[in-house]
Amino acid sequence: MTVSGHRIPLRIVGEVFSTRNQGMQVFTDLRTLTAVLPGATPFEYRVAVAFGVDVVAYTNNLDSALRSLGLSAAVNAAGHSSTLLALNTLTVFLTVLLVAVAALGILNAVVLQTRERVRELGVHKAIGMTPRQAVAVVLSSVILVGLVGGLVGVPAGVALHRVLMPAMAGSAGIRLPHALLEVYQPWLLAVLAAGGLLIAIVGALLPAGWAARLRTATALRTE
Repeated sequence: MTVSGHRIPLRIVGEVFSTRNQGMQVFTDLRTLTAVLPGATPFEYRVAVAFGVDVVAYTNNLDSALRSLGLSAAVNAAGHSSTLLALNTLTVFLTVLLVAVAALGILNAVVLQTRERVRELGVHKAIGMTPRQAVAVVLSSVILVGLVGGLVGVPAGVALHRVLMPAMAGSAGIRLPHALLEVYQPWLLAVLAAGGLLIAIVGALLPAGWAARLRTATALRTE
């Protein structure tokens, strides 16, 4: 690295995700610079207080002590940026919308399937099928669809995530570290895969309830 005409050898030991200066930053110990630039001084210090210390009181006392030197101390602003909040809100909205669309698709398919099997359900009710069993019959018809949807959709979603995220970051001139892409733990993948089954069951609940309330005589008269 060249700083003020001086070549400084560096050994890269890790990667830090930072969007400041378009990601063109090097984080290093101050002694790396003072070895060739003795006059180099920091313009900002980051202080981490011990557990239990009143941050506000500590900052006020430090600010009073530094004021005579023309320096100041302030509490690091916590919280998320408005941009990140907007992105998270949009992500949640799109997720809910996609889940609703998937559930409505299952609902439409199961309603048509149940309508076509009305007479069959009537025959089963005539020989003793209970309303609870009717619900089980309808819900069992979507279990395979839900399982296949989860097992296929989760790997496809992870693969799409690994393609889209670097592409989006690259368009802004940012390279995402590997740690920001490998965010799916095994237990989370299992939960997401089970989500396909849950969506299928939720979408089939309405026609399953209708099948349970269906009167035997009405079903047998249906052609």
